[in-house]
Amino acid sequence: MIDTHIHLDEEAYAPDREEVIARQRESGVEAMIVPGVNVASIPGIIDVCHQHPDYCYPALGFHPQDVKADWQEQWTIIEQAIRAHKEEIVAIGEIGFDYYWDTTFKDEQREVFQRQLDLAEELNLPVMIHSREATEDTLNVLKTAHVRGVIHCFNGSKEVAQQYLQMGFYLGIGGVLTFKNCKLSETLEVVPLDRLVLETDGPYLAPTPHRGERNESRLMIHVAERLAQVYNCSVEQIIETTSRNARQLFAIK
Repeated sequence: MIDTHIHLDEEAYAPDREEVIARQRESGVEAMIVPGVNVASIPGIIDVCHQHPDYCYPALGFHPQDVKADWQEQWTIIEQAIRAHKEEIVAIGEIGFDYYWDTTFKDEQREVFQRQLDLAEELNLPVMIHSREATEDTLNVLKTAHVRGVIHCFNGSKEVAQQYLQMGFYLGIGGVLTFKNCKLSETLEVVPLDRLVLETDGPYLAPTPHRGERNESRLMIHVAERLAQVYNCSVEQIIETTSRNARQLFAIK
């Protein structure tokens, strides 16, 4: 299994980060991608990925929730970091729109999003798209973008899924699929397996039966098992296909 989205640099993993990483290796997790969200996240991401080369892969980006009044200053630092590490990062992300908590900086979110999409195109890097309560705006922006990537933590309708697929995006599937009232399995009826990647969004969104716990990459097995039911295939096929998809999208070993 490959975890295409885990925030290993966050404080939740600080007490036992090395033990966590060792446990994933022992559990058959082949690789983990660590996305950036703001200026503060950059050193931790680069550090953990340097300590575990060819296993932990860095991404850097400016998360929409972190776009505030000082966004220009923050963006300058993040852009410089992306350019400085362009040979080792595997994506720009996570980036996008988030209107769930606050809409004060909607215009600024759009500007930051567009700048990161332009940079991804320039550097030929995939993007990790965060979209919460902002599907229409996300689709409208991506329609004119010339990038590839993944829709992180996808949980939308068949219609929305088809639009993302037509643009060439992969869909990131995590613990939400295992939640009791989740309708995502119905959406997946129109999504080919070769357009999915697995993710955790750890330390968040642990799958059933571990809801409420700190999420780890090894727990994606529960997501793989649910996907095997949805696609009427073996768990091994789910793991093999989603891992191949991740390697292809992010150009990892």
